[in-house]
Amino acid sequence: MYHQPGEFLIGGIVSHGGFISSPATFTEEPPPALPEELVVVPKVYQHIMALAFAVKEINKDPHILPNITLGFHLYDSNNNARNTYFATLLLLSRVEKFLPNYICDVESNLAGVIGGLDSEISFYVATVLDIYKIPQLIYGSAPVMNDKSPGLPFYQMAPSEALQYEGILSLLLHFRWMWIGVIATDNDNGERFVQTISPMFTKNGICFAFLERIPNFSFISEITDMLQQGATISQKIFISKANVVLASGESYSMATFRWLPNLSEHDDIKNNVKSKVWIISAQVEFASFVFQRNWDSRVFNGAISFEIHFRNPPGFHQYVVHRNPSSTDGDGFIREFWQQAFECVLPDITADKTEGNICSGEEKLGDLPGSLFEVSMTGHSYSIHSAAYSVAHALHAMSSRLRHRGIAFRVRGKNLNQQSWQLHNFLRNISFNNTAGDVVFINQNGEATSSLDIVNWIICTNQSLHRVRVGRIDPQAPPGQSFLLDEDAITWHSWFNQTQPLSVCTERCLPGSSKKVKEGQPPCCYDCIPCAEGKIANQDDMNDCNKCPDKDYPSKNQDACLPKDISFLSYEEPLGISLACCSLSLSLITALVLGIFMKHHDTPIVIANNRNLTYTLLISLLLCFLCALLFIGQPEKVTCLLRQTAFGIIFSTAVSCVLAKTFTVVLAFMATKPESRMRKWVGKGLGHSILLSCSIVQAGICTVWLATSPPYPDVDMHSMTEEIILECNEGSVTMFYCVLMYMSCLATVSFVVAFLARKLPDSFNEAKFITFSMLVFCSVWLSFIPSYLSTKGKYTVAVEIFSILGSGVGLLVCIFFPKCYIIILRPELNNREQLIRKKN
Repeated sequence: MYHQPGEFLIGGIVSHGGFISSPATFTEEPPPALPEELVVVPKVYQHIMALAFAVKEINKDPHILPNITLGFHLYDSNNNARNTYFATLLLLSRVEKFLPNYICDVESNLAGVIGGLDSEISFYVATVLDIYKIPQLIYGSAPVMNDKSPGLPFYQMAPSEALQYEGILSLLLHFRWMWIGVIATDNDNGERFVQTISPMFTKNGICFAFLERIPNFSFISEITDMLQQGATISQKIFISKANVVLASGESYSMATFRWLPNLSEHDDIKNNVKSKVWIISAQVEFASFVFQRNWDSRVFNGAISFEIHFRNPPGFHQYVVHRNPSSTDGDGFIREFWQQAFECVLPDITADKTEGNICSGEEKLGDLPGSLFEVSMTGHSYSIHSAAYSVAHALHAMSSRLRHRGIAFRVRGKNLNQQSWQLHNFLRNISFNNTAGDVVFINQNGEATSSLDIVNWIICTNQSLHRVRVGRIDPQAPPGQSFLLDEDAITWHSWFNQTQPLSVCTERCLPGSSKKVKEGQPPCCYDCIPCAEGKIANQDDMNDCNKCPDKDYPSKNQDACLPKDISFLSYEEPLGISLACCSLSLSLITALVLGIFMKHHDTPIVIANNRNLTYTLLISLLLCFLCALLFIGQPEKVTCLLRQTAFGIIFSTAVSCVLAKTFTVVLAFMATKPESRMRKWVGKGLGHSILLSCSIVQAGICTVWLATSPPYPDVDMHSMTEEIILECNEGSVTMFYCVLMYMSCLATVSFVVAFLARKLPDSFNEAKFITFSMLVFCSVWLSFIPSYLSTKGKYTVAVEIFSILGSGVGLLVCIFFPKCYIIILRPELNNREQLIRKKN
């Protein structure tokens, strides 16, 4: 017990130590008192000093509770329900006697209770205080209490468990630690912790390599079983591939965790402990039992702990370092703490003789190892400090309200106790700046809006502990900025050579591949398979590969989408320039041939083969070569309409001229026979009729095509992997092939007729030249169809242009070059005698 009198009292329930006893067997009459030994957790003594220091500072402050002295009563829960209930009832009684429900003097002016450290202890305290509606301020995390029914009179000074879970998840995802181990205490809190994080972590792709529960013990006889179970847990932890261990427990659980490296049954594991990255929950303090003072704690070096945000209030460090047994009055905790922390015995004035190492009382708290005691304030001590100030400010606000109403705020009698429930109204929504410079605010739900620090533990060879703040979780920060971390400030365990540890079941799948979960294994254990053709994975460890948008295509490594190039046969590329030059050159040659024929229009060789059809054929060839230019350049609406129709009509006209010339030659020779009926068909009219009728049919087909389903500019994003093709959609493929088939029929008929007439006895007989030209023409267009179907993009257009130019060149060369040769180079053959000369 620690008692400091005052006109108003703050009660406190701490967990300074616990008893280890032998169990009652109930097989024989028990002795009057079962053997028990008090085991102190020295670090908890700072919690006691935090409350004493806060009350001392409040009483010195003239602006808080002027002319009123604040005192406190502190009791130890001994970490069990029986002592906790008893201690809580003692707070409601006189110091001298245990008289609950009686208000005897000033000492019964209990304003509020601060405690406890662990959730179960807090629950036991709340059960009693709820009857009296006395405020309770919990300075440890209390997950069990988060599901409380409305009305229980407590306030949670530590951050909510939900904030801590979100912070742990953010930390794991930040470092991509997807394969972790979890250890928790084997009690209701541990079960609640596991049940809460399991779906949350699984949803985010984090798997558990192992999940172990650390057993508790209450009796000496249970230690052997606990150590055996601990050895099994230790082996699982240190041989696991998971390099990250999430440890949750109570405030004293670190003392239990420190057993784990020493419990392995295998010497090679015990002597060469593979370090892990320990993630410690906020409730767990770096504390040890006194017998663990010389144990090596460096296995926890580099641990990342979530701790309640704190600052050192001015004067606290000096208050702690000058603390000694002779400077305290009424402190019933310091004697046991001092003796166990410094392994000595304080002299007892009631005893005749003191045995053992005698304490001088001048030992320095700063000389104790960091696992036993810290002279700098801890998160839990800071919560106690803030809780004491919260009660003081609430009392101050309440007294101001009563004075404003003209009611005396008496500190003697029953005035406060009769109105103690009203203090809740002042505690809710209270806000003030504490002496450390932080804002303390308790919301309407009784929760202090405090934050969590992310702390890196640096444990030196002398077992001293250094805390380095590397991040923070602030619930009041803007969205997306609540989790802050400076990973460069983190010092990892030497096992990892100061490189960021990895904790994965399977090495990451690189971009370009996706995960495939192994059958019967957790989702974190998977194989990496390459993305299918046409899909990409642009991040590590993607569950599925994604298709690129139509305007993009996968990179070679299938790890990015690259923009497709716009593709069409343009005048700016070599292929387009070459075809355009060929088209213009052939047009020029055709025009030259036409000029030669027109200049020599009255010569026998021009007249003999139907001069008008010759001119029409040359003009058609000229237009055929020029129409190839419609296929070059970006497709537009007009060019798409004209491309195929102009090509079809003009080429059909050219082939019709050839057919008319062939029929004219054949009929002319047939008409020379006596009494031939073919004479009436011989003349210019026959050729013109054939030309006109054949051309009109093709024009009709094209008209129907344009009327029903005309060609239009289109975009093809799928034919070529890396290109977006700008093309002319034919509208109706059937009509397109109808145009080609009709033209092919004309060419076939021309070829057959010319082939049959190739040996007619005439010096200027064109049939054999027409035969060669039609052979070239048909060969070109027969090869066009498979080439057209097998090519894509601008090369399809190039194939059609090549076919147009090739077939036109066949007609021009085979039919007209021999005549040009005679006209220009052999003019002596261009006379009437040669025309009528017969072969032998």
